[in-house]
Amino acid sequence: MKILEGLRVVEGSAFVAAPLGGMTLAQLGADVIRFDAIGGGIDHHRWPCAPEGPSLFWAGMNKGKRSLAVDVTSPEGQEIVTALITAPGDETGIFLSNFPATSWLSDEALRCRRPDLIYVNIIGNPDGSTAVDYTVNPATGFAYATGPSGGVLPTNHVLPAWDIATGLTAATGLLAAERHRRRTGEGEFVSVSLADVAFATVGNLGYLAQAQLTDEDRPPLGNDMYGAFGRDFATADGRRVMVVAISLKQWRCLCRATEITEHLAGIERALGVDLDLEGDRFRARDAIAALIAPWCRRRTLSEVAETFDRHGVCWGAYRTFRQLLEEDWRCSDANPMFTEIEQTGIGIVRTPASPLSFRSLGREPALPAPLLGTHTEEILAEELGLSDAEIARLHDRRVVASASQ
Repeated sequence: MKILEGLRVVEGSAFVAAPLGGMTLAQLGADVIRFDAIGGGIDHHRWPCAPEGPSLFWAGMNKGKRSLAVDVTSPEGQEIVTALITAPGDETGIFLSNFPATSWLSDEALRCRRPDLIYVNIIGNPDGSTAVDYTVNPATGFAYATGPSGGVLPTNHVLPAWDIATGLTAATGLLAAERHRRRTGEGEFVSVSLADVAFATVGNLGYLAQAQLTDEDRPPLGNDMYGAFGRDFATADGRRVMVVAISLKQWRCLCRATEITEHLAGIERALGVDLDLEGDRFRARDAIAALIAPWCRRRTLSEVAETFDRHGVCWGAYRTFRQLLEEDWRCSDANPMFTEIEQTGIGIVRTPASPLSFRSLGREPALPAPLLGTHTEEILAEELGLSDAEIARLHDRRVVASASQ
C-alpha cells in the first residue's frame, strides 16, 4: 500500500515548480499523468543533458510519472486532455499546472465538466504577470546579502530555491484541497504565486521586520553565518570545511576540538563580549576565526573530520558535484533514499526516491522517468475507454504519439 495510492493527478507543466510538485506526489504513490506536446515541450531538452543528448533535467523532474504525448493545439487533443482532467471518480479530477488558466484550460471551462474539480495553478507574480525564479530572487533582497564580504554587486543563487519552495507549496495545497473535497464534496481552485512564496519567506525569516525596524540593509558576509558563529576554513590538503556553532553545546564542542578554550577569555576581555551568547560569537567572529584557521591549516580533511566527529562538532566539507558522488555516503546506496536505476536513453544513474520515509509503509523506491509518450495508449484505453480502432485513428491523424514514434 502506497501512502497516496489511488490518487490521480493530471499535470501540465514546464520549468521546475510544477514538475517538482507533481513528482513529489508521484514519489508518494500518486498516479501522476503528465501531458506534453508531441516531440516535447520547452523543457524536454533542457540542460544538463547526457552525452547522448537526452535531458537529465527532464528525467530528474519526472520520475515515476506516466507520459501522454498529445497535440494540444488541435480540438481533438484538447478534448482528450479535458476528458482526462475531468474524468469521474472519488480520487480523480485533480489538475496541477503552471500553464495559463485561460481558454480551454480555464477554471471555468474545466469546472463546467466537473464542478468538484481541484485545480492548482502556479503563476509568476500575484497579478498574473510573468516571473521566474531568476527574476523574482533579485527583488527579494537576498542577492544583495549574498557574495563576498564587502562586495557591492548583487550575487544570484545557483539553486532555484523559489521554484523548489513553490513546487512543494503547490503539492501541499493540492493535498489540502483534496482533503477539503473529501470532507465537503466541494472542489477548489488554488493559485500559488512564485513571488508570493519568495516574499512570504523573506517575511517569515524576519528579514523584512529587520529592515523595517532598523532601517538597515543586511550586508553580504561571504560564507559567514549571520547572527552566530559559522565560517569556512582551509585544510592542509587544499579542501575547505564549514563549521557552525549556533547552540552553546555546538560552541563548546568546537572549542574543545580546535583546542582554543584557553584563549577565549582574552577575546572576551578585549572585545567586551560573552562568547556563551550566540550574538556575541557573531560579533567576535574574526577573532574566533583567527584561532581556528591555523588549527585547520595544519590538518588534512580526513584528520579534521576525525577530530570534529569525535568531539561532536557541527561541520561539513565543501564538495563539488563530482566529489559528492564519490565521497559522501548520503549520496550513495548506503543511504536508502538512493539506488542505481536504468533510465531509458541515458543509462544507469544514481537516483533519489522521496526524502519522506513512513514507519509503517517505508519509502517508495526510486523510479525512472518515462520516455515521452510511453503511456499514451495505456492512458487512452484504460482511463478514457477508447478502443484500439479509435486510438489508431488518433495516431494516424497525429493527435497523439507514443514513445516509439
